[in-house]
Amino acid sequence: MRSRAAEIANGDRKRFERQTRDWRAALFDWSLWADPRQLPPPGDWRVWLMLAGRGFGKTRTGAEWVRALAKDGKARIALVGATRADVRAVMIEGESGIMACAGEEDAPRFEASKGRLVWASGAQAAIYSGESPDGLRGPQFSHAWCDEIAKWAYAGEAWRNLQMALRLGEHPRALVTTTPRPIPLLRELMAQAGTVVVRGRTDENRLLPDAFLDAMRESYGGTRIGRQELDGELIEDVAGALWTRALIEAARVRERPAVRRVVVGVDPPAGSQGDSCGIVAVALGRDGFAYVIEDASVAATSPEGWARAAAACAVRAGADRVVAEANNGGDMVRSVLMAADTDLPLKLVHASRGKSARAEPVAALYEGGKVSHVGAFPALEDEMCGLVAGGGYEGPGRSPDRADALVWALSELMLKRQGSAAVRVM
Repeated sequence: MRSRAAEIANGDRKRFERQTRDWRAALFDWSLWADPRQLPPPGDWRVWLMLAGRGFGKTRTGAEWVRALAKDGKARIALVGATRADVRAVMIEGESGIMACAGEEDAPRFEASKGRLVWASGAQAAIYSGESPDGLRGPQFSHAWCDEIAKWAYAGEAWRNLQMALRLGEHPRALVTTTPRPIPLLRELMAQAGTVVVRGRTDENRLLPDAFLDAMRESYGGTRIGRQELDGELIEDVAGALWTRALIEAARVRERPAVRRVVVGVDPPAGSQGDSCGIVAVALGRDGFAYVIEDASVAATSPEGWARAAAACAVRAGADRVVAEANNGGDMVRSVLMAADTDLPLKLVHASRGKSARAEPVAALYEGGKVSHVGAFPALEDEMCGLVAGGGYEGPGRSPDRADALVWALSELMLKRQGSAAVRVM
């Protein structure tokens, strides 16, 4: 017979195991920890649109929603990000992604070669991207998690294809988590009757370090970029901006045609302290139109670093000319660029007018339908939309370095013969 002491010990062990299971279960019970806005809203909705600042918990919200859906073995979920790499790095394997949120009992199997997650229940989630809208033709889903939709290269087309594929089950639904940018698709989603909009600010996430929050408030508090990136506000186009989101969106294409020549524009930093360097490649098509093909801009690099980045961009793009602004030390600009590549076809130019004034004739090219963007360049386009006619800049960062590099390249490519570039060749 077992002794009374053994029975007590066995009872204590079982009680401890039960308490441990309960404790671990509580850790993975999202409903206990989530902000109410991070839980599925009540009612009969088709789109749950979360517009929130960086760090609010958008990724965790999406991962937990997918985890809950996967308990139903019939769930077929589309995971759509700006790129397939983003889906894997952020939505699946990120610190707040699906794999990190899963418990031991509901962790999915990631079949990277097939681009999908498979749960023991039978549920599946497949990877797609906003830069390949046609990939969403053919399959069908019961649910979709769309992350950072404002960054998708072909947001409108990808979303339309996804909506046509959301046709499984009784209530097909999509969760859209994004830091807002004033793209036409977001306005369209917000206006739809079946959309529930939820908003959140960065500083509402109390798990973020105080030092980070203090630094963000000091740097961006009250600014336009802070209202968008931290407070999650949908900021409309700047009054008097040379470019609007609608203008750029109308200029977007998926492929570039055969080209005659390629020019890389470079806007070197003002000093040698690692400021941003704008590097943008544009091509002249055989159809006579210009195409923006790459934004290779770099930040916080030495002169040798940005010079190597510019030379590498020129090689990749097959450029026949690199145009670099020489206002801040022409000899230095020439020496570092030539040191990076002695065969670089370099032309130095000196600005005689301000950035906005130089940009005005280039913006007119866009209005005339003479320039297209091959894909999306969010950082560059944000700067373009911050340049104001008559002077001034209300975009991200201290200076529109990327936009200025674009202006130099397009001026060389499209305006040189017209004498509109307002430059002096050195």
